[in-house]
Amino acid sequence: MRQRVTFLHKPEDGIDPALLKVTDSSLTGPSLKAAREDRVTLALEELPEELRQDSFTPLPNDRFSHSTAFQYYQPLEDLSPFIKYAHEELCPVSYSTPPEKTICNSRADHLLTASSLDISYDTISHALKVTSTWGLQEQPLTIASPDNSNHRIEVGILGTDEPYGIEAHELGLSGTLTVLGQDKKPSATIFKFPARHRHIEDASFSTEFLEPTGLHPALQIQLNGEALKAPNADADDGSHCSLHAYLTLPRAIFADKYQLSDPLFLASKNLTALRYITQPVDLEAPAYTMKPWGSAALLELSPPPAKPAGSPWTAEVPLHLRYQSPTLGGYKIVEAPYPAVFWACTTEEGTKFPSSPFERVNLGYDGLFGPRTVFWHVDPAPKETGGRLINQVRVPVLDMVKSEWISAGTAAVVLLGFGWIVWKLIAVYLKTGYGPAKQMKALEKKEQ
Repeated sequence: MRQRVTFLHKPEDGIDPALLKVTDSSLTGPSLKAAREDRVTLALEELPEELRQDSFTPLPNDRFSHSTAFQYYQPLEDLSPFIKYAHEELCPVSYSTPPEKTICNSRADHLLTASSLDISYDTISHALKVTSTWGLQEQPLTIASPDNSNHRIEVGILGTDEPYGIEAHELGLSGTLTVLGQDKKPSATIFKFPARHRHIEDASFSTEFLEPTGLHPALQIQLNGEALKAPNADADDGSHCSLHAYLTLPRAIFADKYQLSDPLFLASKNLTALRYITQPVDLEAPAYTMKPWGSAALLELSPPPAKPAGSPWTAEVPLHLRYQSPTLGGYKIVEAPYPAVFWACTTEEGTKFPSSPFERVNLGYDGLFGPRTVFWHVDPAPKETGGRLINQVRVPVLDMVKSEWISAGTAAVVLLGFGWIVWKLIAVYLKTGYGPAKQMKALEKKEQ
């Protein structure tokens, strides 16, 4: 098992390396304001038996492409079920002594406050990687290593820097690195690495469904601050940037690719084009008959050439709701996550982005662009303070209580119709009888 703990702080929030205390099994120091990332790498034999056999499906033949092979979306409010599983299954298998299990359980409990959790499995190296991150905040600087010779822990305390020769598509870091059980004191380091994902300062966006929603809600995307300014606006390097929104839509809601193929309609919504949509998307099927989790769509937005004065700039994405299964009360809440909003910019010919341990990959939308694309992200900022990055829409559905009257009424109408047909048949029989002989007599009487 290998573990890497990285504290990333602003240059002004760094600490003196002399204040760090390093032993064979721990690193301690004063708390610091930083973002934190923990990455644990487990070998196949360190996993519970059920994870080794059934949980990972084989990847397709094009797995060496920079794009991901599959996508799946499932809302998860918190990590409590995963933490419980770690307590009961992962920690007992990976550690043997009580102190080691205590440290593992403590690390698992820490996930309750994590900002994100990534889990990936490499079929070539047969390694499971679990990466968790925490946002910029006061972080206690206490890292302990279990008494296990096979457990390697590397601790990095790094701040942003600009090493000599750094290029436009690279980021620089400097600080200290420490390997517990190997280093007696932190080692100074400075390095640079290519980064495809960047952050736009003083930029944000929010989204909401416009009222009234009905069965065809419109998702409004509002951009604020510097979000409308292209990252290459002040550069003369020949690069091209375009603003995009990547939507993840659960099965209850979908986008119509035919509607989004009309240039005039798109222009009226401040959209440029639909660049990608999951195929196929059934436009008629009710939600309760759908097997796929939902769909995804990549839209290019059409920002104005200059930042508008006054009200914020908005774009609208027309969406559609599927029929839902009946429920009590006649309404159901459908939730859709915030989209990812970013500028996608090309880089100079020959620019390379080799694999980096600090880079997140297989995010869904990154595989829809070329390998030399740089993404400048706009932060989501809900209008409500502390709001969730979720949009809700109230969908009218069949009320199960009221539907009982509908069922009874339908049955009554069917019975009345059946009775009327039977009555008509009896009336015909009584009038003309039944059989060829009686029919011939009736015809003879008519001829006479």
